[in-house]
Amino acid sequence: MNTVCLGDRKSKSFICHSYSERLWPLRDPTLRQLEALMAVVETGTVSQAADLLRISQPAASKLLQDLEANTALELFERESGRLIPTGRGMRLYEEVERIFGGVRQLARAVEAIRREERGHIFVGVMPALSGAFVTRALAAFQKNHPDVFITIESRSSQFLTDAVLLRRLDIALVISSIEHPSISVDTLKSPPAVAVLPEGHPLMAKSVLRPADFEDTPFVAFSPTSMMRRKVDAAFEEAGLNCNIVMEANTAPNVAELVAGGMGVTVADPLAMEIVAGRVVVRPFLPEVSFEYSLMRPVRARNSVLVEDFVRHVQAAAADTKVLA
Repeated sequence: MNTVCLGDRKSKSFICHSYSERLWPLRDPTLRQLEALMAVVETGTVSQAADLLRISQPAASKLLQDLEANTALELFERESGRLIPTGRGMRLYEEVERIFGGVRQLARAVEAIRREERGHIFVGVMPALSGAFVTRALAAFQKNHPDVFITIESRSSQFLTDAVLLRRLDIALVISSIEHPSISVDTLKSPPAVAVLPEGHPLMAKSVLRPADFEDTPFVAFSPTSMMRRKVDAAFEEAGLNCNIVMEANTAPNVAELVAGGMGVTVADPLAMEIVAGRVVVRPFLPEVSFEYSLMRPVRARNSVLVEDFVRHVQAAAADTKVLA
């Protein structure tokens, strides 16, 4: 004969019952009984399980007693005042936990569907524009669409291009686009490149800066493979000069922070420099260096109306950049 006791001997909720013969039909466990099983396994005592379930200790003991009665399984043993799950109890707990995990996953899927119903767009942004600039565009967009859920991914242009082709992203802001029948591309024109100086730099005295003004001045450059580096190098070469490069960095945020930290000066796209607006001084640069990005999206994008409006807000944010103020 097997006997199991649940609860505390000092309380009326202490329960002992035996399994000598099965005289009643098996019944399916209730959801509440299974919750009690999980609570006791995870807390170790009936009293703590009751607190977790927000029920009384006698009610928790009754749930466990009924679960064992319904299943004809001895699920717990008492050891040093704690309930220890038997092998069968642990097997049942693991199965219940697996099922409950599936229920939680289902709940997340339901929430995702709700988000899609009220609007959900997936936006990819290259690192150079993933800071202040895209934040301005998103703030304006969300003001018009407060119920839209937005997921942002900042990765390399190549990664984002592939993600648009695979329709994992609804739109991506990248350095250059590709020609593909399933892709629609809008050009995002940036204001002309500016000279960016640390606060207090002697070149602040000039209202406009040209390549000759940078002679022997420590210069923070973009990596040699970047589009901005090639354009700036071409402007200096046209003037028969070279930059006095003392540092290179492969991302616009790195270049911007180095300049703000007093490591040197640079010439860069103002959209990418917004991350340090207020901590650097900017001046117009001649000859004019133009720069542009691409807004890529699937031809038949999800939430195409929202994506179209997001494009308008990005274009407006570029036209309204304040880095020269």
